[in-house]
Amino acid sequence: MQFLEFLSNLRTPSLDKFFLLVTELGGEMAFIAVAVIVFWCFSKRDGYLLLTIGFLGTVANQFLKISFRILRPWDLNPNFVAVPEAIPDASGFSFPSGHTQNSIGIFGTISLISKSSWVKAIALVICIIVPFSRMYLGVHTPLDVFFSVFFAILVIVVTKPLMYKAYKSKFGMFIFLGVMSIIALAFLIYMELIFDPSSLPSDQMHNYISALKNSYLIFGALVGVLIAFPIERKYVKFNESGKWYTQILKAGIGLILVLGLLEGLKIPLNAIFDANTIARALRYGLVVIFVIDVYPISFKWFKKLELKIEEKRANRKRIKTDR
Repeated sequence: MQFLEFLSNLRTPSLDKFFLLVTELGGEMAFIAVAVIVFWCFSKRDGYLLLTIGFLGTVANQFLKISFRILRPWDLNPNFVAVPEAIPDASGFSFPSGHTQNSIGIFGTISLISKSSWVKAIALVICIIVPFSRMYLGVHTPLDVFFSVFFAILVIVVTKPLMYKAYKSKFGMFIFLGVMSIIALAFLIYMELIFDPSSLPSDQMHNYISALKNSYLIFGALVGVLIAFPIERKYVKFNESGKWYTQILKAGIGLILVLGLLEGLKIPLNAIFDANTIARALRYGLVVIFVIDVYPISFKWFKKLELKIEEKRANRKRIKTDR
């Protein structure tokens, strides 16, 4: 807590705004954006790697949170004040840090798989400033952050070779994704049937609800990957490559559609199912299937557009040469 007090004395309105923006690089939307862009535009294999590292890391993170039940800094010390704007997103117990786990999982992996030195450098900088932002904002202690850094690196080191090996074999990915789904199901069962929420003080029930919601989210998303993967491999078989301008267009339209689905599916699914459980699992499962199987069908159109643009460019060059 002394280190957090020290950082709180350094706060300024400008630094607060900066670190509030930086910390979002460890949030859900950043994870979704980076994973799907890599999947659609660079490498399907590495896209699956980012998805599985993110999902596995989140399951482990949520299990540790609900097991250790360490309170947030302002609960540990009522005199401590966090940056107010950061508190609403600080759901669940404090240990370990979810944003740190996500940021290292995403950008630590990017730094390993990228062949570009400047991409590696940017990714490593993000791996430093996001964990620091969680302490600067006062929503996590150094213990929360440094444990998450260590654990995220461990997840990457273990998952990457296993997933790469599974991806090469005919049935390896089915087994790999099946095991991941079973792990997620085990956590969901633990939250629903084994964990006793009455053991928590009434003012900490929101921490249980947060973990329960995330257990359904991760299970739904992993089942979505398990369903979508064989369909993409056998029928969709899209090509990730493209010119920079079609890649930007493809990624931009796709992300808008993904965010639209995430929000648009809320109302009908919440009306039919429990908003915190089944509706959440279905929503993320359907979005994953859209990302892997549905939207990539349109990539042939982007390729045709690219060919037309390149043909027009070639014609213009030919005309200039003739002159």
